[in-house]
Parts: sequence; structure tokens; C-alpha cells
Amino acid sequence: MAKRLVTKNVTQNQLFKLLGAFGLVLTVILLAVAVGVWAGNDFATKQVRNQLVQERISFPPAGSVGLLAAEFPSLQQYGGQPVDNGVKAKAYADEYIWVHMMKSSGGKTYAEASTDARANPTDQKLAGIKNTLFQGDMLRSSLLTAYAFSVLGTIAGVAFPYVLAAAAVVFLLSLASFAKTRRG
Repeated sequence: MAKRLVTKNVTQNQLFKLLGAFGLVLTVILLAVAVGVWAGNDFATKQVRNQLVQERISFPPAGSVGLLAAEFPSLQQYGGQPVDNGVKAKAYADEYIWVHMMKSSGGKTYAEASTDARANPTDQKLAGIKNTLFQGDMLRSSLLTAYAFSVLGTIAGVAFPYVLAAAAVVFLLSLASFAKTRRG
């Protein structure tokens, strides 16, 4: 024998109270997300800066032999500056270190130089190129990781006001629902 479902009619007042309560819970959740987003932005920004500053990497002065305008036109804006944020870390990795790596290896990547070095284990010049490229790749990887974290921090910073605005809208809608129960 099938059981019969007992249904109860929900009044409009009860519905508005339920919606208001749900809105308050959602407001608290959105505020918690906002705090998390803000903390993520703050952490990423400070961590990236602190780690990069600690390494004391700087661009050579603009126009100097180490940063010729003809060879590094897009890096002139950073001439003489420390690498202290994600954007500068990416520029240093992709436009400064990479160029030097390609120059020193005749255009070969670490993987190519490593293959050549394994095929010619007694070639010391090739072993030196392989080691130079390995060190360049490791430094590039570290700098590009800093850049990636800085982008995540920036995204969190951009999201923060939107999450706060969403929390405010939901809160106001909750208040409106509660107000509707008092009038109705």
C-alpha cells in the first residue's frame, strides 16, 4: 500500500521569511568568501614581493651595455629597477634571461642541449652550455611561478569588491523579504 504524502500549504509570509533567512545565510557566506579573496590577494601580493626582493635581482640600467635599447626595447622601462613584482619577474624571465640563454646556446633549448651533451659526454663546452641553460631554466621557472601567483592575487583583488557588492545586494533583498512579512 502506497503512503500518501501530506502537504502543507505555505503562506506568502512564511515564504518571505524563508527567503529572508536564506538571504542572511548567503550574505554570511559571501562575506566569508570576500574575506578569503581579500586575504588571498594580500598574501599573494606580499609573498611575491618579499620573495623577489629577497633575491635582489635588478634590471641593468636602461641603455647600458647589459640592456641595450636595440636588443631589449621593451625592457627599457624597467632599466635599473629591482624585480619586485610579478610583471617585472615575467619580463625578466621571458625577455632578458631567455634572450641570453638563446645567445649562449646558439638557439638551443635545455632539452636540445641536454640531448646533445648525452650524445657527446666528453664535450666540456656542450656540458657547460647544458648547465648554463639548466640554471637559466630554473631561474625562469621561479620567476614565472612568482608571476603566476601575482596574477592569481590580482584576480582575487579584482573579485573582492564584486563579492562585497553581491553580499550587500543579497543582504538588502533579505531585509526586503523580512519587511514584506511585516506588511503582509
